[in-house]
Amino acid sequence: MRSAAFLDRDGTLVVERGYLSDPADLELLPGAADAVRTLHAAGLAVVVISNQSGVGRGLFPLARVYQAMAALRRVLRARGAELDAIYFCPHRPEEGCDCRKPGSALLLRAAEDLQLDLRRSAMVGDKLLDVETGHRAGGLGVLVRTGYGRDEEGRLASEPASRRPDRVSGDLAEAAGWIVATLDLDRPA
Repeated sequence: MRSAAFLDRDGTLVVERGYLSDPADLELLPGAADAVRTLHAAGLAVVVISNQSGVGRGLFPLARVYQAMAALRRVLRARGAELDAIYFCPHRPEEGCDCRKPGSALLLRAAEDLQLDLRRSAMVGDKLLDVETGHRAGGLGVLVRTGYGRDEEGRLASEPASRRPDRVSGDLAEAAGWIVATLDLDRPA
């Protein structure tokens, strides 16, 4: 079984726009494509896990999420980087679904679909709920200072252990280097 890097989309891979739905507004953060290539070169599956509550809130149709995710794949591919999969939750927070982060249902589904070892994987995002998601799935949680990350980092002292990151990194490229150095990728699953 492979290890994985689960990546939040908005604020981690791409510039935070607040309910991004127009593919034309999608802009990779500096170093994001390099980070995806680094993770793949180390043998990790790279999977996007994203809350897309704009659908449930009626801000945009489901088709717009698919269009934006397809644009993300194209932009990364043009820079020599590939994603293994994309999973997202379209529900509003108050719906209480298991697929919305910090729930781990999407990571569990990815693990089953792609034969991934969640204990040897990490979730990276710009919110503490991303960190909590990684921990709930049995893996690591990494907070990046891009997007909302700097604000989230300021709240760490008051957060429970489940929301405290295993690592705080400046950006996804730095996080990728730490993940590759930290996960026991040579150990058989």
